[in-house]
Amino acid sequence: MFGSFKNKQKEFAVIGLGRFGRAVVRTLSEKGHSVLGIDKDPQLVQAISEVCTQAVVLDSTNEASLRALDIASFETVVVAIGSDFESNLITTVALKALGVKRVICKALTQRQKDILLRVGADRVIQPEADAGRQLANELAAPNFIQQIAFGETHSVLELRAPQTMVGKSLAELDLRKQYGANIVALKHKTSVSIFPPAEQVIQENDILVVIGLTETINKLTELQ
Repeated sequence: MFGSFKNKQKEFAVIGLGRFGRAVVRTLSEKGHSVLGIDKDPQLVQAISEVCTQAVVLDSTNEASLRALDIASFETVVVAIGSDFESNLITTVALKALGVKRVICKALTQRQKDILLRVGADRVIQPEADAGRQLANELAAPNFIQQIAFGETHSVLELRAPQTMVGKSLAELDLRKQYGANIVALKHKTSVSIFPPAEQVIQENDILVVIGLTETINKLTELQ
């Protein structure tokens, strides 16, 4: 029944079809990927069935049911169970025991995140905490656009060039020496430069994309 998922370039399964899980399913489906939605609530499964490739009613804490579903054939499984942490934890352990290569979990608290990582989750996100940090950064730093974690210690930061940078070349700014920041892209109006040259001059409203240690590149958002 699930053979249609095989031989696809990217296959995803999403367990837990609450608001967060449904958003993941819809976005992946819109991008053309095969997505299997799973939940023990028939109403939630029915609601998402027309959006994803397939949706099934299943108790994900039952390892035998997951095995029968051939869940290990999916390279990435998102555990989007939010309110029932015990089910989230049991599901995560079962997925790793069955050999799923990449398990991404949702957590409500830092303690939940720590536990899920200890039992084998490959990545754990805290949607509300992440959204809160994003808003705080926007309020505190007007040039800040967005930040994406790149592992535990590094981040990719997108920001509008501060006035103190305008009119200076990348060589003059030497952000690598001062902030440990490597500029990977620069957008000027409608043109984008990947790995811009050292002689590139920053202009008004340019957008910079930098990567580096989170604790050091965050200081770039404080520049005016």
